[in-house]
Parts: sequence; C-alpha cells; structure tokens
Amino acid sequence: MTSSALSVRPRGTAHGYGFTHAARMEWIKLRSLRSTWWALCAVVAGMIAIGVVTMANTKAPSADKAAGFDPTNNVLAGVALGQLVVGVIGVLLVTGEYSSGAMRSTLAAVPRRPLVLGAKAAVFGTVTLVLSEVVAFVTFLVGRAALAPEIPQPSLTDGGVLRAVWMSGAYLALIAVLAVGIGALTRHTASGIGAVVGLLFVVPAVLAGATGTAVAKFFPTMIAGNSLAVSRPMPEMLTPWAGFGLLVLYTLLVYGAGVRMLVKRDA
Repeated sequence: MTSSALSVRPRGTAHGYGFTHAARMEWIKLRSLRSTWWALCAVVAGMIAIGVVTMANTKAPSADKAAGFDPTNNVLAGVALGQLVVGVIGVLLVTGEYSSGAMRSTLAAVPRRPLVLGAKAAVFGTVTLVLSEVVAFVTFLVGRAALAPEIPQPSLTDGGVLRAVWMSGAYLALIAVLAVGIGALTRHTASGIGAVVGLLFVVPAVLAGATGTAVAKFFPTMIAGNSLAVSRPMPEMLTPWAGFGLLVLYTLLVYGAGVRMLVKRDA
C-alpha cells in the first residue's frame, strides 16, 4: 500500500474509523428516514393533545383531596403515548437494518459492532432527549392554560414542577436507548416490539392488578407516571430520584446485554 493510499484513510482510530464517524453515519441514516420523522411528529402532536385534553377535563378537587392534588401529573399524561412510539422506533433502528440487509453495508463501513450500536443509541437518544424536553415544556405551558379558571395553574417555580417536567423528557430518552438495546437483543422486529410493549404496558398492568403497587412500581411506566411526572411524592411509590436511578440502571443493563448478544451472534 502506498503512502498516498494511507493518507486518505479517515483518522479516528488505528482501524481508520471512530465514534464520530459512526455517529455521523447513523445521523445521516436517521434523518433520511421519513417514517421516523413522521413518527416523532406523532409523538409531538399526541403528547400536546393528550396534555391539553386531560387538563381541560381536570376538575377542582374536593376539600379532603386538595392537599394531594397535582395537575402537573395530568398535563404530562401524554408520556404514555410517547414512550410507545419512541420504543418502536428504537427497535426498528436495529431490526430494520437486519431485515433489509442494510446491516451488512453498515458493518462493512464500521466492523466494530459495539461502536455501531453505541452510535445508534447516542444519536437516537440525543434526538429524543432534545425533542422530548421541548415537547414536555411546551405541553406543560399549553396544557396549564386549558385548566378551568377555578383551578390554580401550576408554575415551573413551584416545588417539584420543574423537576417533573424535565424528568419526563429525560425518561423518553432513556426509553429510546433501552429500545435500541432490545432491538439488538432480538434482531427481530415483531419480537422486539412485543418485548417493548410487554415491558412498558402488559407486565406492569398485570402486576398492578395482582399485587397492587408492591412490584409494579419498579417498572418503567409506573415510575414515569407515579414517580417522575409528579410534583408531590405519592405514597408507596418510589421517590423521583430513586425511580430515575433505577431507570438508568435498567437502560444500562438492557443496552449492555444487547451489545454482548450482537457480538456473540456475529462472532
């Protein structure tokens, strides 16, 4: 190989590529998929619409329930829809490439599978974080305006409100990374989406019906709705920071398992 040939190799690592190159490649793929952006637009519209409708239908609490009244939790109800769409997209980012055969081209350009998956998770997680934080704050500001006049409007300066809003946005970013890990674990679209739906909706609903909050409170959706998106602590539920820490742990474990499975299957 001549010196001129060596000089055109992209700099980043000893192999000629690095995380920046992989992330740039994943960003190009992500932004070129119209279906992804339409789905994310659905998240935006759905979260705002659900928040406004929920707040418009919120009634003033009775005197005995006024102390625990938390309209902030109502305006962030759209997170339930957002997590489903984000979870499905995250799975498809991995399984879609395997089903179409595009993963062969991706791995030909960047053979290091952990690097590819890390770039996917970082790019999609960052996009989701930015978008979901904007949507969470817009939903809060628009939704509180829909409250009936007799109900005091919550403010971002009230205790726990600002934390609840930004944690709701961060929650969706964690779901995005977790879904990428599930996609790597299954490499099959139906199985991956089934796992996301089961983890977020089916299993916690069954457990809540069977055992109450004793076990269900440790699952993502219950944490999001009853720990993160509340400005006032709820009895028998995890505290906001404990719930957030547990979600981070779940995300790291699932993502790490996805990396190991990806390397093992393709070894």
